[in-house]
Amino acid sequence: MAICALVLAGSGWGLGLPMGKLALREIDPAHMVLLRFAVAAVAAAPFAFARRETRALFRSPAVLAAGALYGLGFVMQFEGLAGVSVTLAALLVGVMPALIAICAKLMGERLNRLVWIGVVAATLGAALIAGKPDGAGTPFGIFLSLASLFVFLGWLIALKRTPKGPTVMAIPAVIIVVAAVTILPIALVLHGVPQLAMSPTAWTGIVGQGLFSTLLATAAWQYGSTRVGSATAGVFINIEPLLGATLGVLAFGDHLHLGLAVGGALILIGSFVVVLGESATPPGTLAHDAPATPG
Repeated sequence: MAICALVLAGSGWGLGLPMGKLALREIDPAHMVLLRFAVAAVAAAPFAFARRETRALFRSPAVLAAGALYGLGFVMQFEGLAGVSVTLAALLVGVMPALIAICAKLMGERLNRLVWIGVVAATLGAALIAGKPDGAGTPFGIFLSLASLFVFLGWLIALKRTPKGPTVMAIPAVIIVVAAVTILPIALVLHGVPQLAMSPTAWTGIVGQGLFSTLLATAAWQYGSTRVGSATAGVFINIEPLLGATLGVLAFGDHLHLGLAVGGALILIGSFVVVLGESATPPGTLAHDAPATPG
């Protein structure tokens, strides 16, 4: 069930790119992220405010930090995408699982050789899907894209320190509400009040992002990542560039090339090897059993 949840999370984030394309034709990135999280926050509100135990999570420093970092990371990522090539941005996403594996090692998790082989294979697969980066991009766009990866890494670390919620949806619902509140002033300062007079197609993309790529993906990640090691969870982030590239071929007329085929196979094989490596890891060494601080 944990693996299925992580596949669902990676798929949700992967679908966010094509759905985002529908909206970005008519709205700027920060406003799209704001509306995306506003939709998700409305859907998450019943889970976040219905019970006293869940409302108490708004006083948890770890939950507040996770929500703020989550929202900030998405704003930085999509603002950065406006200043870098799609190739470079996709390649950066593929590096994220390797960063998570390194961070997990520093936090005291034991990663055997199979896990490392799988992480390297999946990361290489994402690089092949992205293609050879052409270096296109403004210095500020590249900086934002790189910085967003470390913000998301901070979000993942904060998630490991959140208290156990009274329900499965408690933590992700509160995090989404906090993220939406964090994004609001940033979007208003950057671009003013968002334009709401958009086509049904654009609104379909925003609502789809809010419900599936934000609420459902966040909840699925929260469920799956707390039940497996960090390296295993992280490798499923590579579903995002894999699914994005596949949909680009099927729905947007992109060309199927050798890098996509080989890269997709490496991601699938690497993910399978990581899961095998996790299964071979002795009990008591997974993410939820690791010490809260390095060492």
